[in-house]
Amino acid sequence: MTDAKTRIDETVKSKDVVLFMKGTKEMPQCGFSSRVAGVLNFMGIDYSDVNVLEDEGIRQGIKEYSDWPTIPQLYVKGEFVGGCDIITEMTLSGELDTLLEQNGVTYDKAAADKIREANA
Repeated sequence: MTDAKTRIDETVKSKDVVLFMKGTKEMPQCGFSSRVAGVLNFMGIDYSDVNVLEDEGIRQGIKEYSDWPTIPQLYVKGEFVGGCDIITEMTLSGELDTLLEQNGVTYDKAAADKIREANA
């Protein structure tokens, strides 16, 4: 597990935005991963995806790393943000916009506004 933890730590700290998910950003393998990837893709966020289905060590290790039991998991600038429900709530409330802005992460504000309008 140490090797997985080291790889997770290096990935999270070397990329601005990382999504640990089931599947890939182009082909999510579960509804929750699809929802978060869909939001990030729609908002034009440049992020790295890690398919936990390819490596059992990473799949279990990420849960221990974050002390969060579910996948997907989003990290921004090395910090754990949350899973599907939290990302959905943050997107709808505008908190995700604020977090991205505070961390210098580029995104499409108009797209974020469209998500909120569609869910109002």
